[in-house]
Amino acid sequence: MIFKRSLARVAATIAAVAFAGGLAMSSASAADQVKARFSWKLKGEYAFFYLGQERDLYGKKQIGLSLGEGAGAQAALGAVLQGQEDVAILPGIFAISAIQKGMPVKLIALYQPAAPVVIISHPENPVTKPGELEGKTIAHAVGETGTSYLSVLCAKNNVDCGKLSKVQMDSQSRVPQFLQKKIDLVSVYLTNDLPLLAERTGVDYPVLDLAQFGLEVPGLAIVASEEGIRKRGDVLRRFLAATNEAIEATRADPAAAVTALKAAWAGSPSDKVLEKQIVETSRSIPARGEKPLGWISEQAIENALALLATEPDFGKPRPTAAFYTNDLLSE
Repeated sequence: MIFKRSLARVAATIAAVAFAGGLAMSSASAADQVKARFSWKLKGEYAFFYLGQERDLYGKKQIGLSLGEGAGAQAALGAVLQGQEDVAILPGIFAISAIQKGMPVKLIALYQPAAPVVIISHPENPVTKPGELEGKTIAHAVGETGTSYLSVLCAKNNVDCGKLSKVQMDSQSRVPQFLQKKIDLVSVYLTNDLPLLAERTGVDYPVLDLAQFGLEVPGLAIVASEEGIRKRGDVLRRFLAATNEAIEATRADPAAAVTALKAAWAGSPSDKVLEKQIVETSRSIPARGEKPLGWISEQAIENALALLATEPDFGKPRPTAAFYTNDLLSE
């Protein structure tokens, strides 16, 4: 009798474990998968996604999030268009340019209305105001955010751009050429390059803040295909809601975001550099007001189109509604 009771207890325990396991599997299978592709390699700017994963902010909204490094905005957008990824995370200006050329994607969130791009100079020859650009040399790579629209900066600030010499080179050569003092200026991101350079060289570089002087280039954005928006709107809405919670959590606890990012990044920079990148990212994202984080203003799109219109192959501008939707940010 005792043996039979023991067997019964064991059977009950096995059944309970199996039932719990079944619930876990059911819960995992119930989560909607979202595959996100960055436009570049890991950096502090992406930390809030990893903190959101660590704190299960996505899981609580039934989202299973997969994050992948990228090799440029064009590749990330192509992967979304081909259905290999659900969203691309990239500078908004590149997405707006692609949409203007007919790519059927849309911005579904814009976190940086103005990308945190600055121009740095050598301390012995500082440039902190647009007028001081005249007579200088600056590194320029094709498609580079910080130097592609300098003509607009010059026009807004009564600077003679003809007196600023752009030295074209590949993107990997820009910073080394600057450090070797072969050029006077180079553009960098506050959320990536500058903290790395400052730690590496120990130099406090003078900064010309482009946004402060009227050059607002749309930065960190999330893009989805028009088909994806139609078919998976609810999934994307929950993904964005969790992302906004992750941004707020990172703003409140950057050190925790450092830890979360490092867990996914072998060979990451120092904690000091990562925290600086993360703090600068939080500063670059306007605090929430009446609208949710990531809300896209029509003015931001119009400003971006005005920048793109300075390029020779711009063509006839498409209606602003073709570039974005705020529908997935509604609460």
